[in-house]
Amino acid sequence: MVTGPRAAGKTTTAARSAATTVRLDQPAQAAAFRADPDAALSALTGPILLDEWQEVPEVLGAVRRAVERNGRAGRFILTGSVRTDRKDQTWPGTGRLVRLQMYGLTIREQVGKLVGDTFLARLSRADIRAFELPSKVPTLPDYIELALRGGFPEPIIQGYSEEALRRWLASYIDQLITHDVPGVVRDPGRLRRFFDVMALNTAGVPTDVTIREAADVQYRTAERFETLLGDVFVLDNVPAYAGNRLQRMVKLPKRYIVEPALAGASLRMDRKAILGDADLFGRLLDTFVMAQIRPELALEAAPPRLYHLRDANGRREVDIVSEHGARSVTGIEVKASAAPGVDDAKHLIFLRDRLKDRFLAGAVLHTGPSAFELAPRIFALPICSIWGQDGRALGLRAPPAGPEHP
Repeated sequence: MVTGPRAAGKTTTAARSAATTVRLDQPAQAAAFRADPDAALSALTGPILLDEWQEVPEVLGAVRRAVERNGRAGRFILTGSVRTDRKDQTWPGTGRLVRLQMYGLTIREQVGKLVGDTFLARLSRADIRAFELPSKVPTLPDYIELALRGGFPEPIIQGYSEEALRRWLASYIDQLITHDVPGVVRDPGRLRRFFDVMALNTAGVPTDVTIREAADVQYRTAERFETLLGDVFVLDNVPAYAGNRLQRMVKLPKRYIVEPALAGASLRMDRKAILGDADLFGRLLDTFVMAQIRPELALEAAPPRLYHLRDANGRREVDIVSEHGARSVTGIEVKASAAPGVDDAKHLIFLRDRLKDRFLAGAVLHTGPSAFELAPRIFALPICSIWGQDGRALGLRAPPAGPEHP
């Protein structure tokens, strides 16, 4: 079962491994499966791809029965852009389906660097030699351009112009709000306002009250909207990290718009406007980094769990805390700085000193050109160290001259 945001490339990718593809979001193909899913399945040649399976949820029962009759693996691939575990019924997939989360293209994929360890695996080795940089390191405006361009395959593969991409993303958000969310939303305008508030606060830890007041919605409505956006894979909540050695830490989740390009499109801000807003720039940069790291979790045999760390006064904050096997930890801070110093690593140093041997390594990811050690087991690494050496060209635009582009 491959799940993820709409237009992330799930169907295209899965179809390469299928002999038969059934589009259950097309009424003509769905009709036979609604009438008799067992008979419809038995008439097809495998491997069978059942795309947008949630449109005909009874097909899961037919898949379960087919698997029970013949347990040979790889006969069915299910893809969907809506999360539904049928909470009102017994879930038939347990022990029969392997779930794989899929997102848009990372920069590592776009430049063709598809071999080697994940960034978190390299960081856990606490060896700065594990990180390689491209010959042309992106500048601060480049990173914003990469974030605003995003990872949806269609615009990238087709080489959309800036204007075409802007229209495509605006249409994506509009259709997401008006058509794709599960259930009936009586007032799409309120859901759109709620999405805009989430985009403005991406990579933040706002209280529920702050979100409700900004979006002008009641508690139950906010709770429902947040669930709906999570169910279509555009909103991700990263839980707070806590342990016996860490007291007085905020328990609120850190909320991310999964695709930074959607956050930028929702706010209708271009590169120049974002560069002029330090707070928003920092949030978008953090969201971009998480969008590079999150998809790599699926490549790990035992994926690390992602958290964030923040105390009640905001004096100590670590953007990403990843817990590996045996509760070992790595930490990441994201800084919009070209030359970070030891002060930029103080929260990672705090975490290292509290966790002692459980702390493997930490990284301050920055927008500058150099990698170097800031403190024992803590490194300053350019953000592009996530994808490493040269691959295909990224095709970044040259920034216009002017004081707004240092």
